[in-house]
Amino acid sequence: MNRFTEGDRVRIDIPDTDDPDHARWHGTFGTVVDVREDDAGQETGDERDSIEYRVEAGGDSMWFRWRDVRPAPTGER
Repeated sequence: MNRFTEGDRVRIDIPDTDDPDHARWHGTFGTVVDVREDDAGQETGDERDSIEYRVEAGGDSMWFRWRDVRPAPTGER
């Protein structure tokens, strides 16, 4: 149930301004460089939570869950 695959362009969207990653990542465009699964979906009851996307942007990368990753607008680089 992967929403994205390696190489996809995405936009990071962290609406919670109290999230410690909001200031660094919110509104950033990047590329999915890895996808992994874990058992978080079993804990939350939402199988989408079992997928994490490693996004690289600006020479840095971080893992994000589906809630924080959106498709980049067409033509966005």
